[in-house]
Order: sequence, then structure tokens, then C-alpha cells
Amino acid sequence: MALEYPSDLKYQDSHEYVRLDGDIATIGISAFAVDQLGDIVFLELPEVGDALTKGESFGTIESVKAVENLYAAVSGTVVERNDDIVEAPEQLADDPYGEGWLLKVRITDSSELDDAMSADEYQAQVEGE
Repeated sequence: MALEYPSDLKYQDSHEYVRLDGDIATIGISAFAVDQLGDIVFLELPEVGDALTKGESFGTIESVKAVENLYAAVSGTVVERNDDIVEAPEQLADDPYGEGWLLKVRITDSSELDDAMSADEYQAQVEGE
């Protein structure tokens, strides 16, 4: 899989990405993270209406290699959960930045993304440049 780093996203050290549209943040995991995990077999996500706090774990992703925590890039309330990807987590590898999104969150403070990385910064970090 060719790794992509869409420039309209903000990235976290823990490999989550955020696409901001007004006060709605779409959260997912990067293609790099999907590639590192390998075959994804299980995904645990919060329910609609649950609150997220920036920096705290909001779920887990399990592959044949490892179980990893997912961390909130922003604080807010879950307004939508991608149940299709929960039921078929292996499909994350097909389109992590499109159909493979995890949550949509109504954010409480967009300035929480000020410390997120740009696509170029994230690519340089994960590719060791």
C-alpha cells in the first residue's frame, strides 16, 4: 500500500488524524498506522453521545500483531460512529482517509488542534526524515 498523507488533515504522534469541518472533527487513523498494525481484526469505539477528552484513550484497535489504544486529538461529544468499520475492521486498510473514518465529534475548542502536525511534519516523523 502506498502511504498517503492528505494535506487537509491534522495528525497526532499516536497516528490519529483529524479532518475539521466547522465544529465537526472526523477522526481516524493514518495509513501508516494501518500499515504498521497489519491485519486489523477488532475495533472498540465509544457510543454516540459519549464525551472525549483530548489526550485520553477513547477505544482500542486490535490486529494480529498488537492491541493499541486510540487517543482523542480533540475534546468533544461523539455525534456519529462508523458502525460499518466496527463490524468489518479489516476494511480500514482499503480507505483509511475516506470510508475508514472512526468517529465524528462535535468539538468544544478548535485551538486544541494547534499542536497537531501538518501532513509534511507527520510524514517526516513517521518516515524518519
